Amino acid sequence: MNAALGTLPAEPNQHNEDFAAAAPGAAVLLDGADVAEAETGCVHGIAWFSSTLGGLLLGNIAQDRARPLADCLADAIRGGRSLHEDTCDLTYRASPTSTVVAVRVGGGALEYLVLGDSTLLLAHQDGKTTAVTDDRLDQVGKQLRAPVDRLPTGRPEHAAALAQYRDDLTGLRNRPGGFWIAGPEPRAAEHALTGTAPLETLVSVTLLSDGATRLVDRFGLADWTDVLDVLAFEGPDELIRRVREAENGDPDGQRWPRGKARDDATVLHWVLPS
Repeated sequence: MNAALGTLPAEPNQHNEDFAAAAPGAAVLLDGADVAEAETGCVHGIAWFSSTLGGLLLGNIAQDRARPLADCLADAIRGGRSLHEDTCDLTYRASPTSTVVAVRVGGGALEYLVLGDSTLLLAHQDGKTTAVTDDRLDQVGKQLRAPVDRLPTGRPEHAAALAQYRDDLTGLRNRPGGFWIAGPEPRAAEHALTGTAPLETLVSVTLLSDGATRLVDRFGLADWTDVLDVLAFEGPDELIRRVREAENGDPDGQRWPRGKARDDATVLHWVLPS
């Protein structure tokens, strides 16, 4: 398995709340979700949650290759819950959550699962690309974030508007009409986007957190073909460096309004055998 991984926290002195890992024929990427409140009801924190859930999920999909990915995710959520339900309040409104991207090879096909706003990028033999992203969070967010985008990033008034926006989003997670994300409830796995692609049609498979897709979906400085070219010739670290360069050139969010000036960024790029 030829996989390259790059990851960088939003700030050098902060925990990286992304998690990515690979096993033979399988890979996962999770992006722990920020919450409006400092108190989450969990004594462990978001980075612990995303890495714990990610490790359990990777083990599940690698060990039981006949089990559907959504079922593997539901089992991982149950397993993660069992590790801290005695010490943490998992009924808390802002209990930690995470996006999930998972892929697995089997029977001549690539199986995939996407939950939340991380992205799976497939490069095809014919030169085309397919980006699989769960945009339900984005669709809900567009209805709520206008007050955030009107204010300069990093200012106190922006922070207050962002906190209100995240609080409003928290009230819409894992419910009809809102969006779905991995948290304490296994039923969220039922709402993941799933599918397959013939292995013979693919060149590479790339898992990206939303902090790493900003060049395309937030800044409009590249398309998916450009991203794949960077990954093929210079690797994940260079893609993340270019994201940081763009973020640093617009620290107040005047050109590109956004919730956070910089975000955790993670890329796992898997080149398939030819």
